[in-house]
Amino acid sequence: MWPWKSVVGKLWGTITLLVIFVLGMLALFLLDYIDQNFANSKAVKHLFVYTCIIGFSLTTIFAFFLSTKISQPLVQLKNAAAQITRGDYKTRVPVRSTDEIGQLASTFNFMAIELDETIKDLNHEKEHLSSILRSMGDAVITFDADGSVILANPQGERILQEWGQILWEGTESEQQPLSAGDLPEPLRKLFYTVVEKQSELTTKLHVQQEVWSVVLAPLYSNDMIRGAVAVLRDVTEEHRSDKLRKDFVANVSHELRTPISMLQGYSEALLDDIAATPEERKELVQVIYDESLRMGRLVKDLLDLARMEAGHMEMNWNKVNVSELARRVQRKFQVVSKDRGIPLYLQQTSNDLYLEAADEDRLEQVMTNLLDNGIRHTSPGSSITIRLKPIESSADRKLLIEIEDEGRGIPAEDLPFIFERFYKADKARTRGNSGGTGLGLSIVKNIVDAHRGTVKVQSTVGHGTTFFITLPGIL
Repeated sequence: MWPWKSVVGKLWGTITLLVIFVLGMLALFLLDYIDQNFANSKAVKHLFVYTCIIGFSLTTIFAFFLSTKISQPLVQLKNAAAQITRGDYKTRVPVRSTDEIGQLASTFNFMAIELDETIKDLNHEKEHLSSILRSMGDAVITFDADGSVILANPQGERILQEWGQILWEGTESEQQPLSAGDLPEPLRKLFYTVVEKQSELTTKLHVQQEVWSVVLAPLYSNDMIRGAVAVLRDVTEEHRSDKLRKDFVANVSHELRTPISMLQGYSEALLDDIAATPEERKELVQVIYDESLRMGRLVKDLLDLARMEAGHMEMNWNKVNVSELARRVQRKFQVVSKDRGIPLYLQQTSNDLYLEAADEDRLEQVMTNLLDNGIRHTSPGSSITIRLKPIESSADRKLLIEIEDEGRGIPAEDLPFIFERFYKADKARTRGNSGGTGLGLSIVKNIVDAHRGTVKVQSTVGHGTTFFITLPGIL
C-alpha cells in the first residue's frame, strides 16, 4: 500500500501540506510587510503574532477534522460489536474508505457474516437434535454432576413426573414427592455408580408394574465427569412376552407329557399283568380312559383357540334368551356344586333378557369355563353367584354378566396374564380337582371379543374373584 493511502499517511501528508502552506503564506506576508514597513519593528512583531494565531487555528481545525474522520468509524464499530453481543447478528458497519479503518470495517462485516452463519448452523443442529429427541420412543434424561436434571425429552419428562409422584419406601422421598429437577429414586444408585466408576452401565429396573431397560453413560468435559445421560426404554411388553413364553413352554410340556406318561405306564402295567384282580385292571383302565379324555379336551381346546385367533371361528348368530341360558347352565352345574358343598345362585331381573345377535353355544361355553374355574378354586361352604344386569347408556343398552366366587382369589401380579394361553396362577400345576389346561380363559376372551364385548376381572387373594362380561345388543 502506498503511504498516502493509510490513515497515518493521510494525516502526516495533510499536516505537512498545511505547515508548508502556512509557512509560505507567512513568508509572502512577511516579505511584503517588510518592504512596506521595514523600519517599524513593532509591526513586524504583530505580524508574527497574527501569523501564529492563524496557523494554530488552521492546524487545530484540520486536526479536529481528521480526528473526527478516524474516530467516527471506530465508534460505529464499537456500537456494532455491542449489538452483536446482544444477539443482533445482522448488524453491519458501512465501509467508506480503503485504508486501515475501511479494512477493519470490511473484516468486521465478514466476521459478523461468518458468526451469523455459524449461529444459524448451531441452531439448525440444535433443532435437529431436539426433533430427534422429541421423536424418540425412548426416554432421554441428562443429569449434572450433582444429579440434578439438566435436560429431558417429552418421554423423559413424563417419566420424571410419574416417578416423582411415587412415595418410595425406605428413602427420604417417602415423606413427600420429588420435585421436577430431582434425581428419580430408581436411578439414584445407578447414577452414583456410573459417576464413581466412570463407565457405562446397562441394567433393568422394575418400577411398580413396569419394567425399564436403562443405559447410563457418563458425560465428560475436559476429562472431568460433568454428569451422566440416561436412556430408558419401556420393555414391559417384551418382559411380559418372555414370561408368557417361558410359562407356555413349562405348562404345555407338563400338560402333554404327564398324560402320555400315565397312558404309557398304565398300559405297560396291563401288558405285564401287574394287576392281579379284575378290580385292579378296571382301575388301571379307568385311569387310562380319564387321561385320554383329558388329552382330548386339551386337543379340542387348542384347536378351538387356534381357529379363534386365526379368525376362522364359526359363529351362529341368532336371538338368544340369556336368562334361559343362565338357568340351563346353573342346572348343569347344580349337581357338582352340591356334591362339593358350594351353593350356586342365579340373580336376574324378573323379565327375561335377550341379545339381538349372539351365538348361544359359544356363550354357554363362556359361562361353563368360568363356572368350572370357580368351582375348582372355591372351598366347601363358600358360594358362587351368577348375575344378569341390563346396562343403560347414551349409545345403546348392554348386558352385564357377573360370575362371582368366594374362592382363593388371584394374586395381583397374575391378573394381567390370566387370559393368556396356558397361563396358570396356580404355579404348582396340581392335577386333580384344581388342575386345568390353562386355555379356558383364553377361549372366554376370544369368544367375548367375537361378540364385540369386553371381559374384566377383579380379585382379592383369600376373598374370591369376580368376572365381568359386557355384551352389546340387548333387547
